[in-house]
Amino acid sequence: MKKLFAFIVCYLFVFLSSGQETQQDSTQEIEIDSLYREDQFYVGVTFNLLLNKPKGVSQSGFSGGLHLGFIRDMPINKRRNVAIGLGVGYSLNVYNQNLFIGEQENTEQSIFSSLEGIDYSTNRFTTHLVEAPFEFRWRTSTPQTHKFYRIYTGVRVGYLYSFKSNFKQPGNRVRQTKLDELNRWRVGATFTFGWNTFNFHFYYSLNTLFNSDAVIQGEPVGLNTAKIGLMFYIL
Repeated sequence: MKKLFAFIVCYLFVFLSSGQETQQDSTQEIEIDSLYREDQFYVGVTFNLLLNKPKGVSQSGFSGGLHLGFIRDMPINKRRNVAIGLGVGYSLNVYNQNLFIGEQENTEQSIFSSLEGIDYSTNRFTTHLVEAPFEFRWRTSTPQTHKFYRIYTGVRVGYLYSFKSNFKQPGNRVRQTKLDELNRWRVGATFTFGWNTFNFHFYYSLNTLFNSDAVIQGEPVGLNTAKIGLMFYIL
């Protein structure tokens, strides 16, 4: 009986001690959360569009993008529901379309033409970018919950460090990676809104993908890119 009583006393002592530690940890957690930051890591998937296309150029099939990065969340009010976000990220984009990109054999001058009416199996170009997002952020967050409404808007500056166009037809394949006509510095406006996990994301490039040297029968190729998709945030 004495042994049973001693066991119960020891058990209660351990239980109460652990309860006090949990309470202290909870108190510390609340104190830390009073200076919380939101949505510092992001992953996004988008459907990509080409806008302001020259005559004869159109998209075909699915064009998609994958975007991920880190944004430093910097609250600017006492409630911490308004903040500035500045970060760095990576963006992969694929565009399926009928714009042929090649080069002349002797001069290595770029060639742009429409594949309208021509049989081919594949024609797309792929871009890889390093980006710096800058956002103005508003949300209904509190230190106690991570489920809230959010509206984020801003600009995204990127550098297109890798480009590859790929054209295939029976007995013929053309790849192009070096292109002087690219506007490698990319600037776009962004808008994201949603609740909790699912957030709709929009992007529109403020400058064209190709500069004025890229022409099709005297008409500028241009092309503004737009992206529509979902953005997921992780603390």
